[in-house]
Amino acid sequence: MSDENKTPEDQPSGVTPETEAAASSPETAEEEAVDPTEVLKSENADLKDRALRTMAEMENLRRRTEKEVRDARQYAVSGFARDMLTVSDNLRRALEALPEDDRKNADAGVAALIDGVEMIERDLLNQLEKNGVKKLDPEGQKFDPNFHQAMFEVPNTEVPNNTVVQVMQAGYVIGERVLRPAMVGVSKGGPKEVPQPHSEGNGDAGQTVDKSA
Repeated sequence: MSDENKTPEDQPSGVTPETEAAASSPETAEEEAVDPTEVLKSENADLKDRALRTMAEMENLRRRTEKEVRDARQYAVSGFARDMLTVSDNLRRALEALPEDDRKNADAGVAALIDGVEMIERDLLNQLEKNGVKKLDPEGQKFDPNFHQAMFEVPNTEVPNNTVVQVMQAGYVIGERVLRPAMVGVSKGGPKEVPQPHSEGNGDAGQTVDKSA
């Protein structure tokens, strides 16, 4: 008996022409549902995003490497420079140990010796400055804990409170780092300093200093 002559009772249970057509062409329906152009666009967008992220990471790595190399060059002499500050201090102490009257009345030999020590001190400070070391001269400035170390207070009503009025030991910086804070005496009892209005263009306001040199 042919299929055409089969009665509904003779056909398999649950099988209809519609289900047979759907079962015979699932791949065709899936192909119609997925557009190859959209797939390529999605893959292209994903690859572009990955490339941009990689480029950004490489740029950040380059900048970090440049900064590390620059810092290594600038701060490599920090330990040596700090030791040389002790030599400079000793030269200054030697000069200050001689009273001013004795210096004025000194004979030619002593005067030449004094001039020689002063010349050595100047040359030493010049060489340090060539390597990025700068001397701090904070007298008359507002006390800044990033650069100064307060040793004592001086009653003074003529200058604003917390003004550096005496420097016991000079301070030094190398680049943006403090080699040695200046040891100072600060005023107290004077008028409070009027806060300055914040300037938008001043990028140094509130800046801290790395003391790890």
